Amino acid sequence: MDSILFVKTSSLGDVVHNMPAVTEARRRWPDAHIGWVVEDAFAPLARLHPGVNEVIAVATRRWRRGLLSPATWREVASFRRALCARRYDRVVDTQGLLRSGLITAQTRGERHGYDRHSIREPVASWFYDIRHPVAKDQHAVLRNRTLAGLSLDFVPSDVIDYGLSHHADTSPTPYAVLLHGTSRADKEWRESDWIGLGQTLRRKGYGVLLPWGNEAERVRSARLAGAIKGAEVLQRRPLDETAQVIANAALVVGVDTGLLHLAAAYAVPLIGVYIATDPKLTGPIGSGPIEIVGGKGDYPGYARAVEAAERMLTA
Repeated sequence: MDSILFVKTSSLGDVVHNMPAVTEARRRWPDAHIGWVVEDAFAPLARLHPGVNEVIAVATRRWRRGLLSPATWREVASFRRALCARRYDRVVDTQGLLRSGLITAQTRGERHGYDRHSIREPVASWFYDIRHPVAKDQHAVLRNRTLAGLSLDFVPSDVIDYGLSHHADTSPTPYAVLLHGTSRADKEWRESDWIGLGQTLRRKGYGVLLPWGNEAERVRSARLAGAIKGAEVLQRRPLDETAQVIANAALVVGVDTGLLHLAAAYAVPLIGVYIATDPKLTGPIGSGPIEIVGGKGDYPGYARAVEAAERMLTA
């Protein structure tokens, strides 16, 4: 096989979940040209994977806000030219949404995807040449790997390999990254719990870093830093730079958010704080130490996270 294209556009966690499928595709087809269609905001993450030869950035979220702008339509035309510039032996849509199905339909090559019973938006299956059944009650990483294996003629291995490497840390003080930002209010942890955990980590001699992704999260980071003596609010930076900060952490603690999955990809010791979602389907998964506190309908106080942190940091 000479060329493969993955279509997995968003969100951050979904992009990370697709990386093991890319790793195994590269292992099965070491000389193939592998491309990846991804939202422009997450393109820096896709480029981190050493098995990816080409990243084709799409900006559907931004384009929807500027449908009347000539600049938008020029960008759309440029994207379509890039998408059709090469004919691929196999195109694999691991997203399984109408949006990704429409993108897949514009590619040149044999199009593979989930069958109508295996995805949330069954209409997406209309756009594939070959449709594969994949159980819906599996973790997202396994679903991606299963579909990729069926599409690209390999059997997923027992080892989950995200394919990522990181630069050595030069920080003199070990640090923890607290990922308090998330897309839904019902997944948020109380600020008092973040403060209790952060103060405990500081007393143990660890730095505390507080990243943010939007203005509300920046303001919350500032409040938390004001209550956690010595904590640092990180400057906003590109995702590939944020990835390196996470990769070198002694510990990552986060709610259900995309950056938590990035910590799992780098095998960093991590604690997932789950409140409103089921970690069995979309929780962090990887080869590093992982503990989950809480769950749907089970709110965990910060003492449970402290206990988990003590176990990990002692180990």
